[in-house]
Amino acid sequence: MSDSQPFRVYKGDGDRLVEASKESPRCVMMPAGDPRTVRGHRRIRIQWGQHLLEDLVDGRYRTVICGVNDVDNERGILGELLKLIPTSQWTLASATSYARMFRESVSVHAKEDREPYILKFDLDRLLILAMLRPAERDHFTLEDIYRGFRTISKMLEGRRERQPVATISFLGARSNKLASSKTPEGEPSLESVLDAMLQAGYEGDLYPPASAWEVAPTSVFASYPFPESLERMRQGSS
Repeated sequence: MSDSQPFRVYKGDGDRLVEASKESPRCVMMPAGDPRTVRGHRRIRIQWGQHLLEDLVDGRYRTVICGVNDVDNERGILGELLKLIPTSQWTLASATSYARMFRESVSVHAKEDREPYILKFDLDRLLILAMLRPAERDHFTLEDIYRGFRTISKMLEGRRERQPVATISFLGARSNKLASSKTPEGEPSLESVLDAMLQAGYEGDLYPPASAWEVAPTSVFASYPFPESLERMRQGSS
């Protein structure tokens, strides 16, 4: 019996023609687990190479999670969504003003509360859960992500009308960046962000920043938690 034909992706000579060079933006996807079995544990799917804004406008998600501040959101995903979804009564100016008014109210009535606040913007066909950036700080920290997603997870629990849900990674952000506590000018790893979200109870999809599409030759996985083999390798085992 002859060997089976190799799996082909493209028609004709496409497989030979579409061979990624070392100079092209690319990421190397690694399989993990047995696709014929259901593991039944909480996980976050990582949408490598997908375009978040396009997927949101196409209606693939009911809820999206992002950041918001009370100063300027023009360069953030919130501002982009408000431009792209015309059925919304929210504008960039009104959303930022609402965040500012909310911040001022908190400073009067609950100024000792350090929990990140989640603002809701209902754009008719899309619900935005926006994590309000801490006062007097130009960035989020991993602790903010954990605390914020702990609240968000409670807001999503049992609410089927708010599913499916996607979140940005907060990495590579311009308006509401995520900084490392050790080096405020730098960012934590994607794994650290995923761990904070999962520990907080989040289950959904995550979109890495566009810069993550160029991580090759580092291999990536399609979901988190990552396979146990990664930890064994970190400890020096094969």
